Amino acid sequence: MVTIYESKPVHETKPVLSRRELLKRGGVGALLVISGSAVISPEHAWGLETSALKPETMATLIQMARDIYPHDQVPDKYYAIAVKAHDEQAGKDPAHKDLIEKGIADLDLKSGKDGYTGLGWEEQRVAVLRDIEDTPFFQAVRGGLVVGLYNQKEVWPIFGYEGESYSKGGYMARGFDDIEWL
Repeated sequence: MVTIYESKPVHETKPVLSRRELLKRGGVGALLVISGSAVISPEHAWGLETSALKPETMATLIQMARDIYPHDQVPDKYYAIAVKAHDEQAGKDPAHKDLIEKGIADLDLKSGKDGYTGLGWEEQRVAVLRDIEDTPFFQAVRGGLVVGLYNQKEVWPIFGYEGESYSKGGYMARGFDDIEWL
């Protein structure tokens, strides 16, 4: 069975399209396809295989990550890499697996009949996240994203960050007052 989820951009201005309209237009946004134990983005040619968490859980974590740390210019694959650590940890720690799976189930329950990924507007998703921001589940996801997303050297150029300078002679020799990346 293949399930298709639409990863919604942060600054969405249009409602989610019906399946018929989506097929007619050829797709809007990044589509995430759930197939077996994988989350696949055919539009951007990447996939993420899951081993401990359900692929639907990973798709929801990717959308959740995009809503917690919204960057329109950062592709979904970097958010997927950032949340992959939860799948790896869930494979080693049954308590973490339970925390994530139950947290996603609770998130979907609070989101209504179509679940979190079915909410069409950023404001709706953020409102649900605000309701759970004090929970251990939310804090685990948010905390993992700080390191998982921003420590990926591949995203640094997107933000204009050149990386550490020690290996390149330090900041003094490279224009310590050049802060164009901020």
